[in-house]
Amino acid sequence: MVEYKVKVTTGDALFSGSSDYIYVTLIGTEGKSERTNLDNYGLDFMTRMTGTYTVTNPSSLGRLLLVKLEKEQYLFLPENEWFCSKVIVTTPEGDVILFPCYRWVSRGEVVELRGGKARKIFEDELPLLVDHRKKELAIHKKLFQWIVYAEGVPHINNATELSAVPSEVQFSFSKMSEFIYTKAAAIAELKLKCLVDSTEQWKDLNDLKTVFWNNRTPISEYVSEHWKEDDFFGSQFLNGTNPNVIQRCTALPSNFPVTDKMVQPFLKDGSSLATEMKEGNIFLCDYKRLEGVPTRVVNGKPLSLTAALCLFYKNPEDKLLPIAIQLEQQPSQQNPIFLPSDSKHDWLLAKIYVRNADFSEFQISYHLLGTHLLAEAFTMATFRSLPVMHPLHKLLIPHFRYTLQINLLARKRLISPDGPLANGAMGLEGLKELLKRAHSEITYSSLCLPENIVARGLESIPNFYYREDGLKLWNIINSFVQGMVEHFYSSDSEVSRDSELQDWINEIFIHGFLGNKKSGIPKRFNKVKEVVKFITMIIFTVSAQHCALNMGQFDYGGWVPNNPLLLRKAPPTTKGRSSMNTILEVLPNIGTTVNNMASTWLLSKRYSDTIPLGTYPDQHFDEAVPMQMIKQFQAQLSYLSQSIIKRNATLTLPYNYLNPAEMENSVSI
Repeated sequence: MVEYKVKVTTGDALFSGSSDYIYVTLIGTEGKSERTNLDNYGLDFMTRMTGTYTVTNPSSLGRLLLVKLEKEQYLFLPENEWFCSKVIVTTPEGDVILFPCYRWVSRGEVVELRGGKARKIFEDELPLLVDHRKKELAIHKKLFQWIVYAEGVPHINNATELSAVPSEVQFSFSKMSEFIYTKAAAIAELKLKCLVDSTEQWKDLNDLKTVFWNNRTPISEYVSEHWKEDDFFGSQFLNGTNPNVIQRCTALPSNFPVTDKMVQPFLKDGSSLATEMKEGNIFLCDYKRLEGVPTRVVNGKPLSLTAALCLFYKNPEDKLLPIAIQLEQQPSQQNPIFLPSDSKHDWLLAKIYVRNADFSEFQISYHLLGTHLLAEAFTMATFRSLPVMHPLHKLLIPHFRYTLQINLLARKRLISPDGPLANGAMGLEGLKELLKRAHSEITYSSLCLPENIVARGLESIPNFYYREDGLKLWNIINSFVQGMVEHFYSSDSEVSRDSELQDWINEIFIHGFLGNKKSGIPKRFNKVKEVVKFITMIIFTVSAQHCALNMGQFDYGGWVPNNPLLLRKAPPTTKGRSSMNTILEVLPNIGTTVNNMASTWLLSKRYSDTIPLGTYPDQHFDEAVPMQMIKQFQAQLSYLSQSIIKRNATLTLPYNYLNPAEMENSVSI
């Protein structure tokens, strides 16, 4: 008789353990073992527990290929699912083989785990292993099915209820509990203050400071004090929640007739608009994509959504200042160009309309579409096309944690007909129209930060911490990905031969980018470097880009006049008629304001089970080289984190949204 030592680890999340019987069968090239009940003295398979068991067989099973787990009822106890993290088997020959699991197992379910090194499809020669890959993908294609969310928008997972989401991609119990509690606590406080259902308008903006007793941040407090100031207004387009729109202006759009006479008082002495553009000091935010997007009708009138244009000047003190604002795309006498020299209320009101336009583009085009929906497409394609033994599945799967569930929750609660985003200016119809427009303009280059920065002419604008931290982070991720991909693909020919890899990128091209060749997204890979670039883009998008856009939502939007969800009146058509009362009438009413504040608090909160970028608590790789690369990746991220903390200590308004230590590994909130 020969003995196999089997170590079984139960997950560490709440309620991971089970009191049921667990059986194991070992399968090798020379046969399989008897079905063995894993039972030691005392309790087995409790949360965070690792148990060691012995499986005997008359002779060696040869090369060990699979571990089969089964779960059956113990006595008359009710069902309690078991989360198995991993199984490690030591063979009689002395080999120690990892069999990753990281999934929930139910009664009557048979789970076959594949062990050993990551392998591509053409490296599997044994019919049993080839068949195992095919069966796994067939199961996943039934579990993860595409449906159309809206015309011109990335396809999504077909689950419409949380119960339909496979358990291994759902929130942990602690995450879900904390998520529900955070929202409930915020709403309870607002109800206690009789604010949440109020339709009255604000009488004094200072009343906003009393909305929450505890939900405040140093930055949100700073914003409430400085939101009217031009230099703070300008800084947000570089380091606020939406650093995606601003670009260097080398020639004014024909529909934005700003003249030297208008703006010379705000430029350095003796200079001109043409001179400053030539020197690279003029920048533009153009929200033309919003023109004509349908809006909600309230009290018989459509809400306003301005397709604004805002011109900025980088002055000799390196401050980015707004110098001209036009609130609609087509110039006319009823669409004046507002200037800093106008009355303070005219100028402030114009800036509020720009911030509302920016909020709409930020939430829909860049946050929802550019991170959440793309992340869902990447996740779906990975489950459907790459089996767990594929090296790129192992590399990518930590970066898709919770993505499918958070997106389903978003569709049910945030962008549902009654959700806060669909009750903004656009409504659900307008939201889908803006998604469609934005998606039609997405390019591969725009998703790759180094190319994006160059295309927008932002290589040298000072105090642009999103660019500084983002490019360093991109390079760190790229170096890590290059090492991993080149380790598993020794030549371009191996890339071409990997049919699963080709199916994966084709699914992303078809379902994520709707087969749009103009996007530049590849539909197949021919070279190793192409795979490296694409994987880098994915990891950056679902970690860094999402964090940069998501984590500052309450910081910059908690003070709602700075990032208004909607504006109740059309923009002014003449100058000189605005007052503070005008501004109060334009801003959302009390109920809309406080509900939006509660939502941004919920979405910006750092949850206790956050897994930072570069942290891989689940052991998918067992090989020495990938494990060493992960350690090097973590060291580089730690060094960047320390440098960001040191830099932030010198700033009045720190930028921490691309600090790897604070950054989630995936789109999970």
